[in-house]
Amino acid sequence: MNDIARQQLSIQVESMDLLNGQIKMEAHASAAYLAMASWCEQNGFFTSAKFFFKQTEEEREHMMKIFNFLIDTGGSPISPEISGINHEFSSIKDVFESALQHEVKVTESIKNIVKKARASMDITTERFLDWFILEQVEEENTIRDILDMIELTGMEGVGKQMIDDSIEKWIEEA
Repeated sequence: MNDIARQQLSIQVESMDLLNGQIKMEAHASAAYLAMASWCEQNGFFTSAKFFFKQTEEEREHMMKIFNFLIDTGGSPISPEISGINHEFSSIKDVFESALQHEVKVTESIKNIVKKARASMDITTERFLDWFILEQVEEENTIRDILDMIELTGMEGVGKQMIDDSIEKWIEEA
């Protein structure tokens, strides 16, 4: 029965397996951003915490978008186990650098799935992922802008408060 069901999918098995990996990556991102929000709260970066709470929800929405796509195409989405979440950061700059590193990994993963979907003529999956590619451009750009602002402001004295206050702009834009 399992082999018959897998043959009748609207999605190719390799794409389904890769998308299940992406579900796990999005869930990990959601959990990582929650840890970043907690660190920000504990260290007095309250606006940055709001930013990361919002990012937590967005990553979960991304995970559910992929999860539902797999259901719609007859696939079998897998609820992932998440571990290895970092809760320790040395500074607000470290938090945002970690966020950027993660976003770059997510972008590369999505591009890889698109390449494999294209190579196997899985047009449905390739089209589905178009939105994610553009979303990743926005996500990376936001974090880079914040890191640029941190670099310009500096990490000493009043600069720390200016950084946190400035994050409000990106919460509203996202």
